[in-house]
Amino acid sequence: MKLFRTLLIVVSFWSLAACSSGRSVVLPTVTGAAAARHSMSTASAVPGDNPSALPGDNPSALPGDNPSALPGAQLACDLTFQTDQANCTVAINLNVAPNPNAGTPGSLLPGLHPADLQSAYALPAQNAGGAVAVVDAYDDPTAEADLAVYRTAFGLPPCTSTNGCFAKLNQTGRNGPYPAINAGWSEEISLDLDMVSAICPNCKILLVEANSPSFDDLGAGVDAAAALAPLAISNSYYGPEWSGELSEDAHYHHPGIAITVSAGDQPSPFYPAASPYVTAVGGTSLARAGSAWNETPWPYGASGCSAYEPHPPWQRKTGCSSRATVDMAAIADPQTGVAMYDSTAGGWLVAGGTSVGAPLVAAAYALSANPQGPAYSYAHRSGFNDIPPAGYDLPTGLGSPNGVGGL
Repeated sequence: MKLFRTLLIVVSFWSLAACSSGRSVVLPTVTGAAAARHSMSTASAVPGDNPSALPGDNPSALPGDNPSALPGAQLACDLTFQTDQANCTVAINLNVAPNPNAGTPGSLLPGLHPADLQSAYALPAQNAGGAVAVVDAYDDPTAEADLAVYRTAFGLPPCTSTNGCFAKLNQTGRNGPYPAINAGWSEEISLDLDMVSAICPNCKILLVEANSPSFDDLGAGVDAAAALAPLAISNSYYGPEWSGELSEDAHYHHPGIAITVSAGDQPSPFYPAASPYVTAVGGTSLARAGSAWNETPWPYGASGCSAYEPHPPWQRKTGCSSRATVDMAAIADPQTGVAMYDSTAGGWLVAGGTSVGAPLVAAAYALSANPQGPAYSYAHRSGFNDIPPAGYDLPTGLGSPNGVGGL
């Protein structure tokens, strides 16, 4: 009987998503608390710093217990770089003090706002959008309440478990019990939910919390999300490649659903960005340049050629004989970062990391209402803002989205 009630909840929630998107999906109602084109240049991504500030080209370049490795920023999660273990990728700008006032008007908040991101990437935010899932590790008990603060500040419609827009599940697809609480991953979850909201205000949001940051658990979370047939699934985490990673690829292979992942936050190839089934999102710096936008590569974003994944036939002219681990890019520099809200981290913050790009692009896929995955993007390169140097390059891939024509 308990299993029947759980299934009934799942069907009733995602039936609402089907009405808004025109796609047959299934989003669970759970109870609980709460276009402008780019002007490109080669300006330095982090003022006063350069790529040599992050030494090395392998995971050992960032000490495993040093979350202050990025200049001017604090990584929310300790870096483990262990086989079959992921790290979250949110980086908090230390030059902007946290603002604990949840009621601060959006116009007074530092960082890029939803309207900025929609403008920079020429995204049709008014579209219905459908449903987007976010998969992260551990529990964020204030996720829904913090999301409400963000959406209220920027005039976005409410997205709650009560109105059927928001749901939270564990990695088995049930509304509890949830995993242990982790402060760093809670910041990641808050950022991811805010970015989906910023790009697709009308999207329904499913948060799936994995028991741990192991790829087995996170992969189970992706499978649970895919079973509910969202348009896209966002994954803001990365870990070092290892010889057994191909056995995890099946978790990211869900035809008809766009799977986005963060490329990582140092210049090296990582997993799951190396999987051929995902859209891997690298990092840029983004700032206004008059009425247009200026976007440059972020020198701390991941890039490179996979050590284990073979070259996919649709990925051409990358300079790699194996899978190149960045397909496209979006804002990641915390010094030109986005506004976000997380009550346990101090309130309003300015954040970056390639964490931003995975949910941003996932929501953009939902706006397209026809998510095709990376192969489609390589066949529709005109749908991207080219970021110097011209053409595909390892740190930023095809460039950043210019509307949804390439998605």
